[in-house]
Amino acid sequence: MGAQDGPTLITSVQRAFRLMEAVGAHEGGAPAKQLAREAGLPLATTYHLLRTLVHDGYLRKLDDGGFVIGDKLHTLHVGSRSQALLTRIRPALAALRDEVSAAAYLTFYEDGEIRVAEIVDGPRAPRVDLWVGFEDAGHATALGKCVLRELDDESRSDYLSRHSLADLTPRTITHRSELVQRLDSSRDGPAVMDLEEYALGTVCVAVPVYSGYTLGSLGVSVRADRLSRIDQVLARLIPTASRVTRGLSLTI
Repeated sequence: MGAQDGPTLITSVQRAFRLMEAVGAHEGGAPAKQLAREAGLPLATTYHLLRTLVHDGYLRKLDDGGFVIGDKLHTLHVGSRSQALLTRIRPALAALRDEVSAAAYLTFYEDGEIRVAEIVDGPRAPRVDLWVGFEDAGHATALGKCVLRELDDESRSDYLSRHSLADLTPRTITHRSELVQRLDSSRDGPAVMDLEEYALGTVCVAVPVYSGYTLGSLGVSVRADRLSRIDQVLARLIPTASRVTRGLSLTI
C-alpha cells in the first residue's frame, strides 16, 4: 500500500495540472466534457478534479456550466510577481542600508492598509523593534505618514476613520486635526519624518515610491542622536526611492 502512495499522488497532481492548463486555454470557460478530451482524462476523473479545484478556489464554475481559472490561482500569480519585483529591487535597498548604516523599510498601501513589504537590516543596521504593527501605527511612523500625505482626501479620511491614533510614545500625534495639519504642511518637502513618535530613541525618515499605480514609501530608521545628519541620509534615500520606483514599474 505504502509503495503505491507516492506514484498515485504524483499522478493526481499531474492530472490536476493538465486540467488547469486546459481550462486556462479557454478565457470564456469550457465544459467538463471538452476539458476531459483536451486533457486526455477520463470523464469521471475530470469531474472529481473539477469539484476539488473549484472547492479550493483554483477554478470557478460559471452559470452556464463552463469552468474558468479561479481567484486563488490569480492570487498566486500576483504573489509570485510581487516576489519577483522585490527580488529585483532588494539590492538597491541593501545598498541604501550599507551607505547610511541604517535599516531600510519598504511599505505599500494595499486594500486600505499600510503594509510592510520588505525590511533590509543587518548587524550594523538593526531594525526598530516592531512592537506595534505598521497597520495600526500609520500615524506614528514616517513610512505611514508619508503614505497618508500622498493619499487623496477621501482615501486619507477613510483610513483615519478606521484607525485610532494610539498614544505609542509621549511624542505621538494623537489628534486627527493636528496630524492632518502636519501632513499638509509637509507637502512641499520630499520627505516625512517621525521624531521618536513610534519608538523613543529612534527617528525615521521616508519618501514616496510607486509600484505602478500602487502607492508606497521607502524609509530608514536611525538613532535619535543621528538626527543632525539626516540631510546626509536624505541625499542617499531620495535617489534610491527613484531607482526603486523604476524597478517596481518595469514589466515582468
